[in-house]
Amino acid sequence: MATKLPEPPRIGMVSLGCPKNLVDSERILTKLRSDGYEMSPDYAGADVVLVNTCGFLDSAKEESLEAIGEAISENGRVIVTGCMGKEADVIRARFPNVLAVTGAHQYEEVVGAVHDAAPMPPSAFLNLVPESGLKLTPRHYSYLKISEGCNHRCAFCIIPSLRGDLVSRRPDAILREAEKLIAAGTKELLVISQDTSAYGVDIRKEPRAWKGREVVPHMTDLARELGQLGGWVRLHYVYPYPHVDQVIPLMAEGLILPYLDIPFQHASRSVLRAMRRPANEAKVLERIKGWREIAPDIAIRSTFVVGFPGETEDDFEYLMDWLQEAQLDRVGAFRFEPVEGAAANDLPNPVPEAVKEERYARLMELTARISAEKLGAKVGRTLDVIIDAVDAESGGATGRSKADAPEIDGEVHLRDAGHLAQGDIVRVEIEDADEHDLFGVPHGLPGDRQQPRPPRLHRRCVCGGDAD
Repeated sequence: MATKLPEPPRIGMVSLGCPKNLVDSERILTKLRSDGYEMSPDYAGADVVLVNTCGFLDSAKEESLEAIGEAISENGRVIVTGCMGKEADVIRARFPNVLAVTGAHQYEEVVGAVHDAAPMPPSAFLNLVPESGLKLTPRHYSYLKISEGCNHRCAFCIIPSLRGDLVSRRPDAILREAEKLIAAGTKELLVISQDTSAYGVDIRKEPRAWKGREVVPHMTDLARELGQLGGWVRLHYVYPYPHVDQVIPLMAEGLILPYLDIPFQHASRSVLRAMRRPANEAKVLERIKGWREIAPDIAIRSTFVVGFPGETEDDFEYLMDWLQEAQLDRVGAFRFEPVEGAAANDLPNPVPEAVKEERYARLMELTARISAEKLGAKVGRTLDVIIDAVDAESGGATGRSKADAPEIDGEVHLRDAGHLAQGDIVRVEIEDADEHDLFGVPHGLPGDRQQPRPPRLHRRCVCGGDAD
């Protein structure tokens, strides 16, 4: 007589905020799946719903509270984790029926709360999980978190109070995870942390054995090793420390993508000092010029804060002049927003909201014009493109060049591409461009079959990644 296995509990997940939160969600789900839990794609089918919150800005907190409220309304059995977990009293005051509240990257506490809320029936057949873990991103790209926390104390940021000081992962553990991801089908590794450049400063004297050699816990050494695993490697959240210069030759060699995500935040020295950020904007311009001499195709993206307390019109004009000279490829901007607990809240001379809006509009107009010019210069070139989505019916496809990170940068829209598959990396002849995107055709196909631009298969606007 066949044995009827018990039905395992089903877990729903709502993941908000930055890619670092997404990695936390993946780790939580991977652990729960390895414990035998099933995943539910909707509220109705879940025995418990996890809400991984963001608490960086007040607007993000409100979005998190709305998500908690929706989960309670639709399901009723909710566990809250993530950055807003630091404000458990706020959450419980608004939603007294939440089952548990835990903080950022408190994996054991989250999993323990799930075990308490929805115990697993005993069974030797339910502990099944893929070797690479469970993912919330498409199979062909993966976020790779290399550290937690941050040692900076930027005036506008509360990340250290939410996630603590820098804690770097062992390099061999990172490389082992990356190797598993690539073996499971990942074509692009997106390296993330709160401060990628600072990776290893807390464990610098602890090299680890990997493939018969020692790997030093340092950004350059880690990038070199990741580049030998066979996939694209993209670096995010890179502070412009002097040793960043050492990774540019790795780009020229093709080991990592010619792409840097650097949160400059401003250019005016007085504003940077008020932000508690390094203020050597002139030297940064010289370094950018040097980087482009070594790796001419390097794409640099950054985020900037407009309307920071005390920012004068002269400060803003200096920033605009700096951007004109820097010619950054991708720019996101934030209007300054007070965050509870941030030191910037106590600074004098707040900028009126109308002035913030006007400066934001001017900055975005300038950077859109620069982007259009830089993308227009790529028309006629042939570029490598990774395919994110294919519409076989229309024959169109959407992908990204080496200059484009998923969700935050532009896209490459292809015609005559219905034969491609998600995750393919193909050569594409660029035929047209606008302010944000490129348009082209897979290289080698007839170019005289002119068709309308394929529709964008997906376009989610994200205005610039983390502000820290």
